Amino acid sequence: MKSCAPTPAYTIAEATSSQRDAIYRHRHDVYAREIGQHPENESRTLQDALDLSNRYLVVTHGSDLAGFISITPPGDHGYSIDKYFDREDLPFQVGRQSYELRLLTVLPQFRHTPTAAILMFAAFRWIESRGGLQIIAIGRREVSAMYRRCGMNEVGRSTRSGAVTYDLMHGSVRDIRQSIEDSRLPARIEHDTHWHLEIPLRKPADCFHGGAFFEAIGTGFKHLDRHRDIINADVLDAWFPPAPAALEALHAELPWLLRTSPPTDSEGLVRAIARARDIPESSILVGAGSSDLIYRALPRWLDSGSTALILDPTYGEYAHILEKVIGCSVVRATLERENDYLHDFEQLAGKIAAGPDLVAFVNPNSPTGKVIDADTLKALISIAPTRTRFWIDETYIDYAGGPSLERFAADHDQLIICKSMSKAYALSGARVAYLCASPHQLEELRSLTPPWVIGLPSQVAAVKALKSPTYYEHRWQETAKLRRELEDKLEELDFHVTPGCANFVLAHLPDRLPDARWLVETCRERGLFIRNASPMGEKLGRRAIRIAVKDRETQGRIVRILREVLGTAGPSSGPTVSCTTTASHTPNRIV
Repeated sequence: MKSCAPTPAYTIAEATSSQRDAIYRHRHDVYAREIGQHPENESRTLQDALDLSNRYLVVTHGSDLAGFISITPPGDHGYSIDKYFDREDLPFQVGRQSYELRLLTVLPQFRHTPTAAILMFAAFRWIESRGGLQIIAIGRREVSAMYRRCGMNEVGRSTRSGAVTYDLMHGSVRDIRQSIEDSRLPARIEHDTHWHLEIPLRKPADCFHGGAFFEAIGTGFKHLDRHRDIINADVLDAWFPPAPAALEALHAELPWLLRTSPPTDSEGLVRAIARARDIPESSILVGAGSSDLIYRALPRWLDSGSTALILDPTYGEYAHILEKVIGCSVVRATLERENDYLHDFEQLAGKIAAGPDLVAFVNPNSPTGKVIDADTLKALISIAPTRTRFWIDETYIDYAGGPSLERFAADHDQLIICKSMSKAYALSGARVAYLCASPHQLEELRSLTPPWVIGLPSQVAAVKALKSPTYYEHRWQETAKLRRELEDKLEELDFHVTPGCANFVLAHLPDRLPDARWLVETCRERGLFIRNASPMGEKLGRRAIRIAVKDRETQGRIVRILREVLGTAGPSSGPTVSCTTTASHTPNRIV
């Protein structure tokens, strides 16, 4: 549920033509009459040749103009610094990605307000969003400290114009970005300002995933055969192939499938999901992978005033979109290593009863491999206020033996199940996922779903996979055996293993060894790609790694490389604890 935030006091936008006319008049009032940089003139306006190419940003307070700043983009028109300095004498190079800030001006009645900070930040974001690498400015000496606070520095050059002394300032976009991240400026501006620029106020952050193995293969796909020489255990793709029926259909008709438009609304896929899960078609919304659905749904339901509850550690996509993209407040239910990353019912119940707008659980959780049993989840949902949505990501539930909450969600007002077919159905490259919920939860999202959202080869493969339950059940059982074998081998190497229920293993390096980053980088040199899990949670520490389950031969290669890297095969750290998902679990524990 989106909150009702207070109306910001200021607005930042690009100047309209009428505002430009006002800017030229104010330039005369400030720079000619007030500070004496230029002589006064009869037109009572100030303009120059660069105004033909400059872009102006303005801050307004109600209907009043509070201040403005000019940005000179790169081009043949040059910069204002060219009037005062020879480029060959500058201590930096001016290139195609250099931008100049000019005429930072705050009108007298607004000089003790956030106007200057808003203008500087907005100009920086404008430049950053266009790929700028450096920013140049000539700032009045009296206000040079403000430029320094923004990450710019004097370069030992100054000039005098009329009665005013200017210092030449310079800063790289990277250094200015770091200064901004170290401050609370974006949060203050977000609170005070109605952002009317065509770029987002906050720079969209990249979400780190696995998949570094493609560095060895090449993202240009020239050497796909290299996949045979490396082990991609840093992502959780299935170790087994898709169902034979899916492969046969693709092999037989691939040229036609690739050149043909798919069913507009994935009708056949929706029907296959509904039949396989015994849920109504109206309770299903498909997408091109779970990330597509996450990014389509959560920003519609939440805003910067919302609160969300997640586990910590958990799949990084959720913290990323909630904090970095939407900007809402995130409450974490911390899972401790000392407690084997378990959580008790009472702790979660207290946080849920407080009424977050969203509760997002990955079940089984990644990277811990722990699953919350269905009865516990239903009990937690019953505690929540009616306005709280529950988003349960069941990407790995089939590996854990279920049961899924899809049927329960189809009739529930607050629960949404996100189900990817990437991992358990060996279709990561096909990008197929769906939401299961009461139809009213999906109504708005349907209008935001583009036609042909899933390609025809992917739809065909997913339909055939859903019609091959026996094949996959056998593969999931094999995966459980392989996971336990990998857990045993890691323990023999003196890793501390967290027993899980999915197609991966979470383990911690022994204290005598360097950290996970060292292990990941050293293994990569030998063609083994594993995941440094430490960034996935605050309590994981520096020695947490996650390794995907592979076939028996490949796991033998993994163990040999790890043994080579570690230099020793340490004693077993103890017996492996198996993971179960039966109803015998106590309802107040998450396993």
